[in-house]
Amino acid sequence: MSRFDPQNGRRPRKGELLYLSMGLNQPGYKLPLFNDSGQRIHSAIIQSCVDCGWAEPWFANPLAPDWLVCRLTEAGVQAARLAETSLSDEVDTDPLAIRARG
Repeated sequence: MSRFDPQNGRRPRKGELLYLSMGLNQPGYKLPLFNDSGQRIHSAIIQSCVDCGWAEPWFANPLAPDWLVCRLTEAGVQAARLAETSLSDEVDTDPLAIRARG
């Protein structure tokens, strides 16, 4: 994908785009902690999206304080909408595909 985000200096990676797109149809643009198969979203993906300004912490979870509950920022909404049409062509939607690379 060749889209460049001038706000933070880099474009979202495929796993980040998949994660961001999960919040588009949620109330308040809430981002999930788990994928459709019940697997936890890798914390590195969540943190990367926060660091880049595509997601922001929403509230603290008192039952699981180490979980980062986030929602999309306006920049995240824009990135997810731009990528929405190409996700089906470029991203493997297998539940394991959203794990951080490396």
